Amino acid sequence: MKNIILVLSVLMMVALGIGTYYYQKQDQMTYPKQYQPNHPDEPQQPKPLRPVNYEKISYSLQNNQLNITYNKGTDWVKVPIEKDLLFDGEYRGNKQELIEGSYILTENRAVFLYAKGNMGSKKILLTYSLDQGKTWQDAVVKESFPSIRFRKVDFLNNHFGYVIISGDRTMSQEYSMALLTHDGGKTWRATKDSGNTSLIYDGGFIDESTGFLSYGIINPEKPDLYVTQNVPFSNL
Repeated sequence: MKNIILVLSVLMMVALGIGTYYYQKQDQMTYPKQYQPNHPDEPQQPKPLRPVNYEKISYSLQNNQLNITYNKGTDWVKVPIEKDLLFDGEYRGNKQELIEGSYILTENRAVFLYAKGNMGSKKILLTYSLDQGKTWQDAVVKESFPSIRFRKVDFLNNHFGYVIISGDRTMSQEYSMALLTHDGGKTWRATKDSGNTSLIYDGGFIDESTGFLSYGIINPEKPDLYVTQNVPFSNL
């Protein structure tokens, strides 16, 4: 009986020693790290474009780009103009909407007026499309002009249009001018200077020979109004 107990004790000691050995060995083993697939940071997808209003023909300035739509945002056309150029010059808005009067967006014509160039001298440019953005044309309205403030463009028909701009403002004085096109916007010619250096409030043409310029934005209820019924052109 004593021999059996002795044998069992020896076997238990051997088993305990083997178990301790393998336990210590297991602690020293290094296991490969769990495999984790490498997912590079995916770029954030731009938000879907939304028109600035509920009109059928509209635009969006999202994603730092001007896009236009002719079907309430179902389809979009990118306009080939840098967004910041559309607000170049004296501007105090938030760039969420285009400057009033600086563009035309209709079924048959998309027109955008803007300035581009160095601080001292800017080109006044027009980018336009007559086929809903399938093709675009660029035109130089004025080769050299100071920093722009007021800007307005309009077309009365397929051929005749006008641009009114002002710039180089100092306090309540500035330079302003009107330019006309008779070939759909391809070429532009300046009208004769009115001689008034007050801040311009508005202006326009009701036909190809009758136009007006309104000066005095501080008191627009009683502006200085200049009217012409026989447009004189400048030699500039």
